Parts: sequence; structure tokens; C-alpha cells
Amino acid sequence: GFNAKKDALLEVAAATLKLDDNGIIEIDEQICRHIVPFEGSNMEPKSLEITGIDPYHPFRMAIPESQALGEVFTFIRQSLKKNQCKRAIMVGHNTVLDLSFINAAATRCNINRNPFHPFSTFDTVSFAGLAYGQTVLSRAVKAAGIEWDNDQAHSASYDTLKTAELFCLIVNRWRRATGLVWSSQIDD
Repeated sequence: GFNAKKDALLEVAAATLKLDDNGIIEIDEQICRHIVPFEGSNMEPKSLEITGIDPYHPFRMAIPESQALGEVFTFIRQSLKKNQCKRAIMVGHNTVLDLSFINAAATRCNINRNPFHPFSTFDTVSFAGLAYGQTVLSRAVKAAGIEWDNDQAHSASYDTLKTAELFCLIVNRWRRATGLVWSSQIDD
């Protein structure tokens, strides 16, 4: 669905990024949790059809929304601490929608320590549109020369992984083309 306040958040995934010794940005770690729909939530049949999610299937191993967000936020905060950062910047494909769902879920769960910056994001829709002339994730990933599997698409875990791969590829190409130096690599 598209209504962050009323539609169920059924999966949440995140990937952290890191710089290697040469200043190349790459995927570090990934987490994914399946979520029990919150009480009274809406679940759009078309969305369930597209994602292939059966919200009540016992093998989903779904956990309450508050637990899932707590685990994902802890995972992100650990990465922030490891990399000496204060706030996470969400990278996503249509981040306005993604961040609205995360923020709505955090509000529902009374989670006050959301690690994400409240409004700054990097949206691969714009990045891919500029770099490859494609704004649909599957088309952008293919245009970038990254493998895409339609059977795995639309799961939070897979889409997060492919979005992170796309983001890293675009940023690294930009870095090579411009000679960009990360601020952490500049001596004060």
C-alpha cells in the first residue's frame, strides 16, 4: 500500500555501507525482518499479490512491528557507532515512501530514537534517472549491468540489496569520474 499510517508494514530491510581502503563505497551488512501486521491495518490485495506475501503464513517467522524496528534500528545504530556517524541517511528507491513508512511505524511503536535523519535521503530514483535514464528499479539495475531476478523482486531484502548495489555503483562511478574525495579522507 501507499498509506504509511493505515497500511501494514510487512517487511523491513536495511543494508549498511562502508568505504574500503581505496575509498570505494560498498555494502557492509544487511538485515531483514518479517512483520506481523499491526491491529486494524489495511493490506491491499494488489500489493500482496505483487509481493507474494501471505501475512499470516507461519513460515514467515513474522515478529511484532516494535521488535522488528527495534532490531533494525539497533543494527543501524551499531553501524553508525562503528563509523563514527551521528545520523543515518536513508538510501532507497522512492525514499519519500520508505521514510514515511519507517516514521509512521516508529510513531505507532513509540520509538523515539529513530536513527534516520528526519528528512535527508538519497533516492536512487533520481540517481538512476540521471545516470541511466531509468527510474523503475528493475530497469535501472539492468541498465547498470547488475543482475536482476524477477522472482526475488519486491521482497524487502532483495530490493534493498539491489538498491544498495545500484547506489554504490553510481556513487563509485561518479567518484572515479570527478576525483571526489570523501571528507573522512581529508586531513584537517
